[in-house]
Amino acid sequence: MPVNVTDFIELVHTEAENTSQRWQERANCLGVDPDLFFPERGASTREAKAVCKGCEVRFECLEYALAHGEKFGIWGGLSERERRRVRRQRALERRARAVG
Repeated sequence: MPVNVTDFIELVHTEAENTSQRWQERANCLGVDPDLFFPERGASTREAKAVCKGCEVRFECLEYALAHGEKFGIWGGLSERERRRVRRQRALERRARAVG
């Protein structure tokens, strides 16, 4: 199920459950307008990707999106189309390992 803007805000603002910080609390997007990460179809993703570019938790964000099948928005610096390519590539690699 895709995350909408409200869910995205909640995800990024989630409080730590124990003494270690969750990746969402260290994200560069914390406090940034979530609409930036969910641009209209055909709109530029450049600004959102720029926020992600130097983020220390970019990998965790991307893995979250891949694990949860996020189909919308910029996650870990990648668009929906780019994440689809990553999923396809990983599936091909898994098949290749299984075969041989």
